[in-house]
Amino acid sequence: MEFSNEIIGLLMIGAMLFAIFIGFPISFTLIFLGVVFGAWGIGVKLTIFLMTLQFYNSMMEQTLAAVPLFVFMGFMMEQAGLMERLFAAIQMLLARMKGSLYVAVLFVSVVFGAATGIVGASVTILGIMAAKTMNRSGYDVRLAAGTITAGGTLGILIPPSIMLVVMGPVLEIPVTDLFAAAIMPGIMMAALYLIYAVGRCWINPRLGPPLPEDMIEPDKGKVLKELMLGFVPPTILIAFALGSILFGFATPTEGAGMGAFGSILLAIGYRKFTAKGFYDALIKTLEISVLILFLVAASNFFGAVFSRLGTPTMITELLLNLDVSSSIVVILILALVFVLGWPLEWVPIVLIILPILAPVLIELEVDMLWFAILVAVCLQTAWLSPPVALSAYFLKGVVPEWDLKDIYLGMMQFMMIQIIGLGLVFAFPAIATWLPVYMYSN
Repeated sequence: MEFSNEIIGLLMIGAMLFAIFIGFPISFTLIFLGVVFGAWGIGVKLTIFLMTLQFYNSMMEQTLAAVPLFVFMGFMMEQAGLMERLFAAIQMLLARMKGSLYVAVLFVSVVFGAATGIVGASVTILGIMAAKTMNRSGYDVRLAAGTITAGGTLGILIPPSIMLVVMGPVLEIPVTDLFAAAIMPGIMMAALYLIYAVGRCWINPRLGPPLPEDMIEPDKGKVLKELMLGFVPPTILIAFALGSILFGFATPTEGAGMGAFGSILLAIGYRKFTAKGFYDALIKTLEISVLILFLVAASNFFGAVFSRLGTPTMITELLLNLDVSSSIVVILILALVFVLGWPLEWVPIVLIILPILAPVLIELEVDMLWFAILVAVCLQTAWLSPPVALSAYFLKGVVPEWDLKDIYLGMMQFMMIQIIGLGLVFAFPAIATWLPVYMYSN
């Protein structure tokens, strides 16, 4: 049977989704399918040329050099114990307030999200720090689990997010614009979480009672000292790294390099720097960076073959012929991203699905900066959505005494808050676009 190149491209996507869902390694699956379907549709010589070209272009993409540097910065800050110190300080400062531990978790999650951007690491660290104290203080397990998992997902959105660094070249948007666009939605999501958690505690104080007297620090000077030592150094580091990028003093890679170096200085300053810890941070950085960067190269090759087959053009024409508004198309794409976010991490979605759909959005004159932030918020929502919801398993791993059902029910409360936040960004694009326009219009 004779197939057109466009149909071969559709079969290629179907084979890719099937292989990923049954558990094949994504990177090698993309390369294998790119070679097989490329040889079938456009010939062996052109396929090999595309593979060589795309792998070379991926290695020459300077922005992607920021990925391992930001990952390393996060691991070094985690090793320095800054987050534990900051959490303890805020806990002491707000000890007599209802729901104080929810406030502490969300405050630390914003700082840690800016430092690392890795959801698994954020949820794990927050669970280790907060769960024991929450149990001892009689906090509601569901609301506690929801706050920790929702706070952990902020790392996807709050810059300097690794996902935004990868998304920039894929959608051909400057990473500086993406960083600026993500600041307001990130703060908005954290504020919505905070209002919900603290509001419920004021309505029903049993959900988050004040801390027991034996856990309250009477010495205000000690509280202030811990707050300064825990909050000021990481904030200065993140402000320098992110500020230098946003204000054009440094490229994303240079800013990431400053952040990585600063994290080493902080670990030394807090006397937490060890040769073994440094080596472990390097190995963890290597593992995550290789996973992401090899997948970038593999997906670029897969996408090049797919584009050469002509299927994206066919999909674009098909959607344009439906005669629906650009808003409906964006909603359909976000629904697809949300569903794919259950079984998949953000990496294959950003690197494989978005390049396929981007031509449709460009043809419909959709603001790609606004769309990129919508995707980021949508993927954040997927991390909190059953049936998969990887955040639940990260939390269950470090707090085994919490029932998985309670963790899920807690997460779903915050998933609804997340959907409200996504709706606000959709309805009011200026939440995402105002800051980059203000900063870079001149």
